[in-house]
Amino acid sequence: MSATGPGSVEREIKLEAAPDLQLPDLTGVAPGVTVAAEPALDLDATYVDTADLRLVRNGVSLRRRTGEGAPRWTLKLPAATDGAGLARREIEVDDASHDVPSALAALVTGWARSAPLVPVVVIRSHRQRLRLVGDGGRDLAELADDDVTVVQGDDVTARFREIEVELDEHGDDELLHVVGAALVAAGAGEPDPTSKVTRALGDRAKEPPELVAPEVGPESTVADVVRAALTDPVARLVASDHVIRLDDDTDGVRRARGGVRRLRAALSTLAPVLDAEWADGLRDATSGLADALAPVRRTDALAEQLHRAIGALPAPQREPAVTLVARLDDRRRAALAPLLALLDEPGYVELLDDLVAGALSPQAADGADLSGPAADALPDLVRPAWHHLHRSVHHLDHHPRAHDLVELRAAVRRAHLAVAMAAPAVGEPAALLSSGLADLQDVLGSLHHALVADAWLAEVLPDLDGDERAAAEGLVELQQVEAEKAVQRWRDSWAVCDSDDSSGWLA
Repeated sequence: MSATGPGSVEREIKLEAAPDLQLPDLTGVAPGVTVAAEPALDLDATYVDTADLRLVRNGVSLRRRTGEGAPRWTLKLPAATDGAGLARREIEVDDASHDVPSALAALVTGWARSAPLVPVVVIRSHRQRLRLVGDGGRDLAELADDDVTVVQGDDVTARFREIEVELDEHGDDELLHVVGAALVAAGAGEPDPTSKVTRALGDRAKEPPELVAPEVGPESTVADVVRAALTDPVARLVASDHVIRLDDDTDGVRRARGGVRRLRAALSTLAPVLDAEWADGLRDATSGLADALAPVRRTDALAEQLHRAIGALPAPQREPAVTLVARLDDRRRAALAPLLALLDEPGYVELLDDLVAGALSPQAADGADLSGPAADALPDLVRPAWHHLHRSVHHLDHHPRAHDLVELRAAVRRAHLAVAMAAPAVGEPAALLSSGLADLQDVLGSLHHALVADAWLAEVLPDLDGDERAAAEGLVELQQVEAEKAVQRWRDSWAVCDSDDSSGWLA
C-alpha cells in the first residue's frame, strides 16, 4: 500500500449534460489553449459510507476505484465553494484490498464514529477525456465526459451524463470559468457542486448532516437554545477531527479546543434545566480531551504570537527570529503525540458517540419546562456567570497586576460564552454585552499571550548569542509594549460591559 501523502486540493466544476449534447470545440477558449484527446476509460467505483450516509451528508466521499492504473482508494474531504467552482481536499491510497485502508478510515472517524463503513453504491463511468494544454505544452485542465451507470445491489438504479472540468497545477480559476461558460452555451446545465455520489444516492444523500444547530431568535424556546448550544460545539469538534490528524493546519486544534470549551460552558450555564447526572457525566468525559488539546494549542498560540511580532522587528532581525521561533516545533510535536494517541483510543470514539447523542437528545432536569420562551428564561441562566465575573472584577486592586488580570480571563470567557448563547434570543442588550465581553476577552488574551511569550523568551535567552540574541531581545521589547497597552485598555473595555445598556438585563 502506498499513499500520496497529505493530499492535494482538487479544483473543478461539474455540469449535467443531456445524452445527445455535442461538446463544443474548446480550442482557443482562452489565449493559447489547445485541445488533445486522451484514451477513454471505463471506471468502476465502489463508495463506502455508514448505513445512514454520514459521510456524504457531510460533503465527504470515500471510494475504491478501478480502471485507471492500480486499484486506488480516494477520500474527498468537505468542499469549499467559490462561485461555480468546487475545491476539495483529496487523499489517495494505492491499495488493491477491498477493506478501507486504515489511514483513510482514521480520517473519517469524526463522522463515522462507531458505525461501520459499508459499500453503499457502485458507480460505473465510461469516460471520454480531453486535455486542455497551454503555451509551452503545460497541462492546464482535463475535461471528463462521463456516461454514468448507478448500481445498488443487483439493480441499475440510475443513468446520467456528467461533465467535469478539473484544473491541473498550471490552470487558473478564469480558465475554469470560461470553459464552464462555453459548455453552458453548448447546452450543458449550469455548474453544480453536487457530487457524483450524491446524485447517485438520491434524496437520502441530500438530507442535512446529523449536527445542524437550530436557528435561535426572539421566538425560540428554551429547548431550541439548549439544542443549539450543545450542537454547535459538538459539530465543531467532529469537523476538526480529520484536521488534527492531518496535522498541517493548526486551526483544527484551535477549533476543537474551542468546541470543548463551548460545550463545557453550555453545560454549566444550562445546568438548572438539564439532568445533573447526565450533564456532569458529559463534562467529566470531555476533561481528558481538553487536557490533551491544551498544550498543543498553547504552543500554537505562542508561535502565532511571536510570528505576528516578527513583522515589527528591524529587517536584519527577522530571519534570526524565524529560526528562533522554529525551536517550538519540537515542543509542539511532543505535545501532539499524546493527543493523536488519544484520538486512536476506543474511548474517544465512545465519547464522540455520547456527545452527538447528547446534542441530538439533551436530557432535561425533572420538572424543567423547555417549551417556554427562551428570552424569559435566559437571564436567570446567564446571571450566575455574569455575577461571578462582576465580583471578580471588583475584588481586583485599583491598579491590578498583569498576572491578576490574566487570571480574570476564565471568568470573562465563561460569561462571554453564556451571554453569546443568549444574545440571539434576548436581543440587542445581550448582543451589546456579548460584543463588549468579546473585546475584553481579546484585550486580556493579548496580555496573556504577551506574558507567555515574554516568559518563553526569558527562558531561552541565556542560551542565545549573536543575531538570535538580538532578535530575542527585540521580541521581548515588543511583548512588553503589548502587555502594557493591554493593561491600559482593559478598564475601558470593562466599562462598556458594566454599563446599564449592556448588562441592565442581568441586574
